[in-house]
Amino acid sequence: MSLLLPLVFMVAQVTAPPAPADPAATPTPKPLPNGPVVVLDTTLGRIKIGLHRDKAPLSVANFLAYVKAGHYDGTIFHRVIPRFMAQGGGFEPDMTERPTRPPVKNEAKNGLSNRRGTVAMARTSDPNSATSQFFINVADNLRLDYGIQGAGYCVFGEVLEGMDVADAIVAVPTTTRGVNRDVPETDILIKRARVFVPRAAAAPKTTAPAATATPAP
Repeated sequence: MSLLLPLVFMVAQVTAPPAPADPAATPTPKPLPNGPVVVLDTTLGRIKIGLHRDKAPLSVANFLAYVKAGHYDGTIFHRVIPRFMAQGGGFEPDMTERPTRPPVKNEAKNGLSNRRGTVAMARTSDPNSATSQFFINVADNLRLDYGIQGAGYCVFGEVLEGMDVADAIVAVPTTTRGVNRDVPETDILIKRARVFVPRAAAAPKTTAPAATATPAP
């Protein structure tokens, strides 16, 4: 099932910038991701995302499956809105939608909030329709949380490095392509998505033991 039209209208309902935060309020610290880290190499720079495997196990497993299958390689950020979010993971530069796996259950009721720097699942008006598309919050979008305006949008990751890249992405001038609004005029490509493996965790190289001379009888 195509998510094209429903996603356009879904995002249109929540494009207004959030209300200014109360300066007297003390923000609740965001939980640290405890799962794998995924690196997105884009045409505007690198974004490193930590995943909340404990808080959103289904969404994280779904995202990792797409990463490992190479689904995101060559896709674009197809919808970007300043002071709101950057959405990607589903379309090629010519706006062809890539085939997806079955949708995953909405895990928005996990205590994670759509604050600046978080990564969440995009979906249609059906709460349980998320597949490959995701968005990066570039502002505190608390209205997207569970219970504020319904089922909410599941946060499953956190940008560990590269928020300057996300900010650059949403600053790109946009246009309309067919029924798709807020499409960057210049393609912002995800060149490669991969699971990050620290060098210290990489398997050590093994060397064959040196040959031992056998004494002559």
